[in-house]
Amino acid sequence: MKRTSRPPTRGQVEIAADLAASLAWLKSRASESYRKGLSRYGIPNEKALGVAVGDVQRRARDVGKSQLLAEALWRTDLYEARLLAAFVGEPDALTSKGMDRWCRDFDNWGICDTVCFHLFDRSPLAFAKVEAWSKYKDEFPKRGAFALLASLALHDPLALDDVFLGFLPRIESEATDARNFVKKAVSWALRSLGHRSPALHAVALDLATRLAASPDASSRWVGKDAVRDLARPAVASRAERRSQQRVARAAKVQRRSARG
Repeated sequence: MKRTSRPPTRGQVEIAADLAASLAWLKSRASESYRKGLSRYGIPNEKALGVAVGDVQRRARDVGKSQLLAEALWRTDLYEARLLAAFVGEPDALTSKGMDRWCRDFDNWGICDTVCFHLFDRSPLAFAKVEAWSKYKDEFPKRGAFALLASLALHDPLALDDVFLGFLPRIESEATDARNFVKKAVSWALRSLGHRSPALHAVALDLATRLAASPDASSRWVGKDAVRDLARPAVASRAERRSQQRVARAAKVQRRSARG
């Protein structure tokens, strides 16, 4: 008996239409000179159309949130479509396997950082992914671990310092990875932790100072890069302000919860 395929559901038809419309919109704003210019920033342009990030964000505002559309955009393997996926994705609709799959697809820092900074760090699964992804062998999936940790340090309003302290051994061990996009992300994560609170600033600066004196060249680079930032008086002051803001925000959340 010949097997017949099921007709697409209404939701699938709508997603297909939204995907086609979004791709057409992106292509209408493509610039060949912009596409060629991506390589100057270390982003491969073979899969790019040449659309400015600001335009991608504008399309995301017009489309609205949809994880189904985000998945469809991701499957195109186009640079700007994957950027758009980061902006239209729904953090609460992310799955563990789906996040892993996207992370393993990371092949440049632009996609990696945008997804981690604008989508993955809003997921309740995010903290668990840092440790797991830091064990990946490939350069950009491993970068994803530390880009995600940096994003969590900057954006999570309620996470306690102890959660971030637990990642310091991983930062120290992976600082030995000499690959450019890994060591830069490790430094970014260390610096972001140091911007979060006075307590984290103190331990991050201490670790950065130790790394700066390491006999390992990569660790030494990470340490010096972080010390240059964390040793600035303005950073310590900013960490104090951010800590106070989080305490006030947490108290506000608790009051709301108490009122039911």
